[in-house]
Amino acid sequence: MATSTPEFLPEVIAALRQGPERWVNINLDALTHNVKRLRELIGRNRTLIAVVKADAYGHGAVPVGRAALAAGADILGVVHIAEACALRNAGIEAPLMAWLHTPATDFGEALRQNIILGASGWDLDAIAYTASRTDLRARVHLKVDTGLGRNGATLEQWPELVQRAAAFERAGYISVEGIFTHLAVADEPARPETDAQLAAFEQLVQQAKNAGLTPELIHAANTPGTLTAHDKVESAQMLGNAVRVGLGLYGLSPLADKTSKDLGLRPVMTFETRVSAVKEVPAGQGVSYGLRYMTEKATTLALIPVGYADGVPRIATGAPVRIYPGGGALARTYPVVGRIAMDQIVVDLGQPGLTDPKHGYLGARTVLFGEGDNPPVEQWAQAASTINYEIITRISPRVARYYTTDSSAKTPESKRKSNS
Repeated sequence: MATSTPEFLPEVIAALRQGPERWVNINLDALTHNVKRLRELIGRNRTLIAVVKADAYGHGAVPVGRAALAAGADILGVVHIAEACALRNAGIEAPLMAWLHTPATDFGEALRQNIILGASGWDLDAIAYTASRTDLRARVHLKVDTGLGRNGATLEQWPELVQRAAAFERAGYISVEGIFTHLAVADEPARPETDAQLAAFEQLVQQAKNAGLTPELIHAANTPGTLTAHDKVESAQMLGNAVRVGLGLYGLSPLADKTSKDLGLRPVMTFETRVSAVKEVPAGQGVSYGLRYMTEKATTLALIPVGYADGVPRIATGAPVRIYPGGGALARTYPVVGRIAMDQIVVDLGQPGLTDPKHGYLGARTVLFGEGDNPPVEQWAQAASTINYEIITRISPRVARYYTTDSSAKTPESKRKSNS
């Protein structure tokens, strides 16, 4: 006996074939805006080091690096030499800097690729030794630890380090092009430690110059330092003649009491997916592992096909999800209910009877965080007891990256996917 096709099936298929299953939209116009905003803050005469480590904080190092340079950044900064080599191999010819090394680091490849190298101890000797066995001169920025307690020469080690650097420079092995440090609490502007770090840094730079070094770039300010420098009497001391900006490039605030909008920045990443299923359940229905959530009344649950395998924090129950049913006219933000699983999260739509396709929930565009009316990423960070940096950098490769501009259409079909 022939069976008839349900009337709603074509509509369902259309809803589920509108592009990828999960994706992040990277708005390169927003990135350009942020670079120009940062340039406005630091002035034309300072060097802007755009930090694209960790695959540009999950945004894609190559496309973001290219866009940042086109918008006015001077140098791209990464942590590992391998990251810098990947940018070189993608055809980026601009200055690149890498500053965290291990005994397994390939300094020879760094010299061949003309990568600027941070150095603060044993690595200076390794760099100079590598250069001594080639006809290449290493470009070096010396790092001093003025209070963060991570890599960088200690105050006690610094005089001997700059003497060694000066000797290596005279021998023709290296060229000390910069000196830098890293601020520990610049995201808490009222704390006195930043001023103490900057005062110490100024003296240490002078010690290096007294040893015969002539660094061109002096940099201490990270994103929070750059964004708060104008509030300090000695803003020039904070900004030096170069800054290293990471989070600010991506339009996010490092300050607890300031939003992106307050700082004149635009979030670059929007994390999107589509509702994969809707189902009616009775009152008292448990939801997800551990049954930590029980429905209070008959309702409709929406399944969202992302989870901790996609980088969504497992502990972020209660984080916001914005659903755009039927094209978005009835868009609403809902909290995640129940425990987040490896591949899915659940939203309680609040009432029964929403499974009918006419309501537009099946296949509806869903946004975890992003610009505009969408939830800010900081709400996800709060739900996960972490910071916005971590949320954006943990988005997994299973989530497609699409690169768009303000003029691009909103639908995924028109977005330009790129992992290069």
